[in-house]
Amino acid sequence: MLIAACVAVLVVEVLNTGLEVIVDRIGLEWNELSKRAKDLGSAAVFLSLTLCASLWMTAFWRFFNA
Repeated sequence: MLIAACVAVLVVEVLNTGLEVIVDRIGLEWNELSKRAKDLGSAAVFLSLTLCASLWMTAFWRFFNA
């Protein structure tokens, strides 16, 4: 479960990078929808990192307090 959480972070990061490359490829001029797409991709990475950190902290807490 802990390794899967780390892999999930990597998968979300790769998808976010792909999204940003696509948005940059479509056009370099500023666009509100492009900004929103990049912001939501970054939010997905943040949420996956938060989930991963929570799982690892819970595992350590249970291991050391057992």
